[in-house]
Amino acid sequence: MTSTGGAAARLAEALGVVLGADEIPLRLRAWDGSEAGPVGAPAITIRSRRAVRRLAWAPGELGLGRAYVAGEIDIEDDVFDTFAALTSVGRWAAAGQPRGVSLRDRLRLLRTAVRLGAVGPPPPVPPEEVVPTRRRRRHTRAGDAAAVTHHYDVGNDFYALVLGPSMVYSCAVWDDEDTGLDAAQKAKLDLVCRKLGLRPGMRLLDVGCGWGSLALHAAERYDVDVVGVTLSGEQARLARARAADAGLAERVEIRVQDYRDVTDGPYDAISSIGMSEHVGRTALPTYVARLHDLLRPGGRLLNHAISWNAGATSWDSDTFIARYVFPDGELLPLHEVVAALEAQRFEVLDVEALRRHYALTLRSWVRRLEQHWDEAVTAAGDGRARVWRLYMAASALAFEAGDMGVNQVLVQRPGGSDPPLRRTAWL
Repeated sequence: MTSTGGAAARLAEALGVVLGADEIPLRLRAWDGSEAGPVGAPAITIRSRRAVRRLAWAPGELGLGRAYVAGEIDIEDDVFDTFAALTSVGRWAAAGQPRGVSLRDRLRLLRTAVRLGAVGPPPPVPPEEVVPTRRRRRHTRAGDAAAVTHHYDVGNDFYALVLGPSMVYSCAVWDDEDTGLDAAQKAKLDLVCRKLGLRPGMRLLDVGCGWGSLALHAAERYDVDVVGVTLSGEQARLARARAADAGLAERVEIRVQDYRDVTDGPYDAISSIGMSEHVGRTALPTYVARLHDLLRPGGRLLNHAISWNAGATSWDSDTFIARYVFPDGELLPLHEVVAALEAQRFEVLDVEALRRHYALTLRSWVRRLEQHWDEAVTAAGDGRARVWRLYMAASALAFEAGDMGVNQVLVQRPGGSDPPLRRTAWL
């Protein structure tokens, strides 16, 4: 390690305390021009003493995240290399995030803050942060609508820059790493339709329909009637416009509606792509029962959801992802989702793991965001663009490490015709 002294050496000490590491694998550049850390390592710039104050008050991922969103810390090199280095040591390497800072370590941080002239009250949190109400009952209709609005109503122009023409905000399906994002998303939409066994004249319910991409694909390619429901007014507005532009307005109906309020079943098939992460553990039985009742006997349901692979989890409101990205979102292990489906007497037809596919998808989204950075900042603000860059890059690494997975679980309600003998029906 080389150091030019000054604030950077103190900052390296502070970050080492937060990470639980004697040496940090990053090059730090401080506001006074000093540097510390291994030469050639990924570099970050700390632009303000306020970043140190944030770490003193929140010595973990939340403090680091706040400083980055506020522009007090900047990533100078490749974002994936930087995060990979950050998560390779100390508490993050052992537990996925820098938690469990002891009282002794907090006192060391406070002394460092004093030496750097960074002592003071906690800085105001960036406006992009959702501060949780501790006693609020979660997963009410109003609460879920507010959480969805926070994440999805940040501007359709912003999402178009990140997602590209497909406007699909879930894991794509790649033949190989050179497939390309748009082709991989089209392949995913078609795979879902084939797994559901869609045929002309069927009714499809798309729960959490986003900007309508699956609804349009199913109506156009499989000649089905589709009802898509979302809690995002911005998504619904664009989805309806896309259906009209495609001449599919009579085949595709987009509603701003909670899945619990859908009453016009039965449907021949139901898709839920990237939506059940918003449902949560306590509401999962209600969610599964509602979809079961909306599906005709013999009809298929495909539930596509991110899973947590690193052991049992509970929702934590003090993480970056909960405060900035998915308020009230929960990742459940695959076995809990399958158990809930089987508890409603759904028959499991197929489970497909797409973990590596999501890492490729997220890397593509990050590339698109960085390629269109100035436009993204204009569309949604610098803080929001920083949030998305941080969460998507960190998520890509979590999928690559196997901490998170994503699974398509295909089930059938008893009754009706038997499923195909082999999976070749949809492969």
